[in-house]
Amino acid sequence: MARKQARLTSAWSVSDADWRDPAQVVSQWSDAGRAEPGLLRFAARGDWWQVLAEHRITLLVTREYEHLVLAISPHRRSQTYLRLPHPSGLVVDRERGAVFVASTRNPNQIFELTPAQGLIDRTDVSLSGGRSVEADRLLIPVRSTILPGSLYIHDLAMVGSRLHANAVGQNCVVRLGGDGRAERAWWPRCIETPDGPIFTRNYIQLNSIASGRNLRESFFSASTDRMTNRRPSHRNFAVDGRGVVFSGASREVVVRGLTRPHSARLHTGTLWVDNSGYGEVGVVVGEKFEPQIKLPGWTRGLCFHNGVAFVGTSHVIPRFRQFAPGVDPDRSVCGVHAIDVARGTVVGSLVWPAGNQIFAIDWMPSSFSRGLPFRMGRRPSKRDWALFYAFDRGEKDLD
Repeated sequence: MARKQARLTSAWSVSDADWRDPAQVVSQWSDAGRAEPGLLRFAARGDWWQVLAEHRITLLVTREYEHLVLAISPHRRSQTYLRLPHPSGLVVDRERGAVFVASTRNPNQIFELTPAQGLIDRTDVSLSGGRSVEADRLLIPVRSTILPGSLYIHDLAMVGSRLHANAVGQNCVVRLGGDGRAERAWWPRCIETPDGPIFTRNYIQLNSIASGRNLRESFFSASTDRMTNRRPSHRNFAVDGRGVVFSGASREVVVRGLTRPHSARLHTGTLWVDNSGYGEVGVVVGEKFEPQIKLPGWTRGLCFHNGVAFVGTSHVIPRFRQFAPGVDPDRSVCGVHAIDVARGTVVGSLVWPAGNQIFAIDWMPSSFSRGLPFRMGRRPSKRDWALFYAFDRGEKDLD
């Protein structure tokens, strides 16, 4: 009897100790607190930190296969992070003061993050770090919406005032509601048949949104505009030059000749896109893609701030080598590069030597937030516990 009681007591102790790390709780993932230190080590090149400081911005980056969301801040030249399962799309809603991140393991999730603006007054715990929390305004997950994995969400974008996503698994763009529903809002004409649009399988890899004021004024990139038995995920799918960009208004192709395009973006009235399979980023002139710069790696992730483009590069995953005919895998780096748009030159870079894949990049004012809750080499600490025990969201404003 005593041995049985001892075994039960031991099992109860293990259960009692589980889920004590806030990193696990906020991501709803038991391994979230175990970030491999090597994946977080970085090296800055050129005027990287000067660019962020002059622009007064913090960059957010998703590294999907490493399950990392990173925040890069010029304050103390710091990097902070949050682990989420396979984070892909990322968008900052600068009007409402919120950040949205897509997590594309099944089921898909959309995480909403907002800044902690201080700590609630408490007498049962020391909150000596309250001033630091108020100054840093760390991004805290405040909501998670669970969606079917068949959506296979990639890019996120604010179109008008509404959050939208690429439902790659359904060949369409969905409008995401506050009630947890995903409404099909747009799809290209090429998926329509006499029996109706084909939403039942990924045929074209419709993967990014260049958001305009509405869907008609937006553009969307895809790996092809033809539905065949060889789909974009197949190893024998011929990718070279088959990538396209669709017009939101006509739902037809307006640009051809791309190779695995990603991260279409509208900037000052010009349509930009990463031609990922050739490591390029460029603009659309008429119906033609014109590369502006070639970078060392698979280009994916793109945002703009005051004349600077921030572009992500990734290593080529060996099993996807055929998708990148114009990228030298031996020279590829995982990093973000600041590009002077007017000159087409790299001003500075941040590189993760052991990094792998970047999906999305977006910026937020440093006055809005300096980053995410966790730092390199962390262990569950009193600071973490106090933050998640008593954070105060305050007002949702964006300076």
